[in-house]
Amino acid sequence: MGLPATLHVSLDFSTGATFGVPFTLDDPADGLLDKGILAASSTPALIADLTDVARKISIRQGRNLIRDTYESGFATVRCYDPTGAFNPQNVSSPYYGQLTPLRKLRISATHNGNTYYLFSGYTTDYVYSYDQGENVSYVDINASDAFRLFNLAAVTTITGQAAGQDTGTRINKILDTVDFPTSMRSISTGDSLTQADAGNSRTSLSALKNCEFSEQGAFFITPEGNTIFKNRSEVIESAGVSPIAFNQTSGIPYKNLKFAFDDKLIVNQANITRLGGTTQVFIDADSVATYFPHSITSSDLVVETDTEAANIAAIYVNTRSETTIRIDEMTVDLLDPNVPTDTILNMDYFTNVLITNLQPDGSTITKNLQVQAIAWEITPSTWLGIFGTQEPLVDGFILDNTYYGQLNDDILSY
Repeated sequence: MGLPATLHVSLDFSTGATFGVPFTLDDPADGLLDKGILAASSTPALIADLTDVARKISIRQGRNLIRDTYESGFATVRCYDPTGAFNPQNVSSPYYGQLTPLRKLRISATHNGNTYYLFSGYTTDYVYSYDQGENVSYVDINASDAFRLFNLAAVTTITGQAAGQDTGTRINKILDTVDFPTSMRSISTGDSLTQADAGNSRTSLSALKNCEFSEQGAFFITPEGNTIFKNRSEVIESAGVSPIAFNQTSGIPYKNLKFAFDDKLIVNQANITRLGGTTQVFIDADSVATYFPHSITSSDLVVETDTEAANIAAIYVNTRSETTIRIDEMTVDLLDPNVPTDTILNMDYFTNVLITNLQPDGSTITKNLQVQAIAWEITPSTWLGIFGTQEPLVDGFILDNTYYGQLNDDILSY
């Protein structure tokens, strides 16, 4: 059985953060002169097409449920290497002199004329292995997304920062400071304002995360390699989009649901402090009485006022003070003929899913959730999508919405 979509794996040896795709004749996605990049006609090539030698692909990216934050995504591509092309000392290799860390690895899939990016990142290492008789050689190319670049880049003074900037503008200023390409950004205007930057030494990732938490928004890297910032209003409103139905009868089939019902995600007390401000405390007394204290502390936030810090404490606790049965993960087999390939490949962070599970006793568990983590496991004969799901990151009232439009249940955001 063939794979449900056509895979593309490329390794771009050029410097810089910007991704490109090689021009591929007659390809519906990359055979466009205004899009595909012409590789060098002489060896070594600027962009190597690894599709034919890729034997296994593993991708993990998205939000860590327990740490409650987006983390660096990573990918591993195992390549068959019968000619020693990935031997950095092989002068006959077309890649000789170019096999260095932090080259650009991109994985995509094409189906029905549509291209879906699965991962775009920067190589961290090349791991070499052989079969038992040492007759066949492989190389595992490991890569991480741009979060790793941000974590390596220290900042002190933020170029162009000023008091009164919204969080989106401040994020753009941080990205300017580390020279991240403007063509790889989609940064919304923030709902909250920031004070002047303190100018202390920290990683650029830490500075970006400060703005994200101060906004109660979402800052992440897309599978295309771009930076996305959603403001608080966009995060809340995203839960109102009609969900994709997954179930065992009429919806999209799935397997390996991971259920949980525990206190790991409860937060009923928040201690929030802005730079130069007074700690603002919000406690849900009913939740504390039921589950005992579950606290978080966050300090040195860049918001302008203590009132804003108090709002952060309140909305964070109100979103997390109760617990219910969870579906943390589901697996979708793209080789299942009842699985719509384009629908699954198009799923992204904040995709809403309505998962219904029929229990052995005939009862059901139904959850309306959002995708916040995506993994792919692909071989020449298998293709699994693993989707991490959770409740909305920020609770808020959505007018006329069945799930989040209940006045006595859903909170009004600030």
